[in-house]
Amino acid sequence: MGSGPIGLDAALAAAERGLDVTLYEAGEAVGAHVRRWGHVRTFTPWSMSVSPRARRALGQRAPAGPALPTGSELVERLLEPLAALPALRARLRLGTRVVAVGREGLLKHEAIGAPERALRKFRLLLVDRDGAESVVRADVVIDATGTYSHPNRLGDGGIAAVGEGACEDRIDRHLTPFAEEPGRWAGATVLLTGSGHSAQTAARELALFARDAPGTRVIWALRRSEADFGAIAGDPLPERAALNADAAALAAGASPAVEVRTGVVTEVLAPHDGRVAVTLRNGDDSELVADRILALNGSVGDASLYRQLQVHECYATCGPMKLAAALLGETGGDCLSIAPAGPDALANPEPGFFILGAKSYGRNSQFLMRTGWSQVDDVFGSLLGRPE
Repeated sequence: MGSGPIGLDAALAAAERGLDVTLYEAGEAVGAHVRRWGHVRTFTPWSMSVSPRARRALGQRAPAGPALPTGSELVERLLEPLAALPALRARLRLGTRVVAVGREGLLKHEAIGAPERALRKFRLLLVDRDGAESVVRADVVIDATGTYSHPNRLGDGGIAAVGEGACEDRIDRHLTPFAEEPGRWAGATVLLTGSGHSAQTAARELALFARDAPGTRVIWALRRSEADFGAIAGDPLPERAALNADAAALAAGASPAVEVRTGVVTEVLAPHDGRVAVTLRNGDDSELVADRILALNGSVGDASLYRQLQVHECYATCGPMKLAAALLGETGGDCLSIAPAGPDALANPEPGFFILGAKSYGRNSQFLMRTGWSQVDDVFGSLLGRPE
């Protein structure tokens, strides 16, 4: 499930082994999530963005070298060529969303830890682009649907702010190409929330955009009183280091268009003459009126897909419990230093069901694509009873 970089790599691994594989993608094209951030450049070069499996399959067509691809370049030069391979082309089902996965003849609480569960096929409820529903069966299910389509709410404690639903038409929850949509942003007052790399990128791009769009104002609301923006000493990824430095400079007042407010949370939103009245809480409430809200507060995978399966989730990170335990303490620092957790960490109480890719890390943001490729190797090595 999911045709991003890890889903495609898993499908390719299955096809290489002669397994009957079907790849379901809810979007109308492969890499639907990556396309959403197509204008953003990655921190990692092509040499770290193409799996060994994909490189073998594409041969000389596989992109390589030190250049940093954008999301659009990842799609055009890697994901689309992979999907067009004869091994995958006929196995891809676009515009088909998996809405639930269950175990045939068994409920979640039945046959706990019993071999019987492994003998029953999975049932996948599908919805196609026309809304028609169907059920398919499978022996193994790999969830590589990612987290991008399930952004977090912007209120205190991770729940929605009061009135957030009523202002949804004024809220953007993903990075936007501001220069391509000047009518929405020029001269606007924008409330930006979040402190991660997406929010940092938005703050930097909006500061640049404001130079040619007088009157554009950004109020960057940060939950922590002192934000370090995840900076890493001696960062081996120069573009990430540059972004952290730019974010710190903006926090220090580098742009007259960006006002940073620290130690505040979004308390109340209310429609206000086509705009949004916002109450920020920090001891004494403060109020402002924004034209748009850019809520970049991270995202987490959709657990409802496997609600009827025996998946043991970490209560803190929402990742599979064994993997979450293996990653304990890896919530900061350099993602390049985190070693793959190994096949045992990917196993769930539900036999034959695996969560791979960014979704497997839950709320831990240290996932790298190369980690996902290692996960694919571990899963298929385990399935075949031998290492990759």
